[in-house]
Amino acid sequence: MTAVFIAGSMKIKHLHPKVKERIDNIVRSGLDVYVGDADGADTSVQEYLRELNHSLVTVFCTGDAPRNNVGCWPVRSITTKHASGTRAFFTAKDLAMAEAAEYGLMIWDSKSTGTLSNVLELLCRHKKSVVFVNKDRAFSTVGTVKQLEELLERMSEDARKKADEKIRLRDRVESLRNVQQALPI
Repeated sequence: MTAVFIAGSMKIKHLHPKVKERIDNIVRSGLDVYVGDADGADTSVQEYLRELNHSLVTVFCTGDAPRNNVGCWPVRSITTKHASGTRAFFTAKDLAMAEAAEYGLMIWDSKSTGTLSNVLELLCRHKKSVVFVNKDRAFSTVGTVKQLEELLERMSEDARKKADEKIRLRDRVESLRNVQQALPI
């Protein structure tokens, strides 16, 4: 069964109608949904999936129990050796979702390094993301480094600096570029 990893920025509390339309299509297609347990977009997605009575949902969390599981769906708890509450601790569940899903639907505020990291993780695994850029109210598909770079143009210089500090953005993009250039045509 095909699974979609849906995630987004913690600052996004309400889903745009265009995002809801995409989720409607996912549900109508009978796809599995993998979603995290964070506040913000994760919880908003969970609430909308509950409204749609979608049963093919798995909530991923790090640690013993999810912070949010509004639909009482099955939980996949990810174990990590990272200290509880750290970025690396919570990133463990995102890495598991990126590995398990075939596609990503990301809801991004043009700043969130967590959401951006999810796009990078999917791309590293040769998987596409459809990214809804909240401020533009538009979708971008990211399946190549060139498409990723076009997405990054929507970030402010300050947001790029913070992303470089938090997730080594420049290094990761360069690494992806080198991998894609080395692939046989």
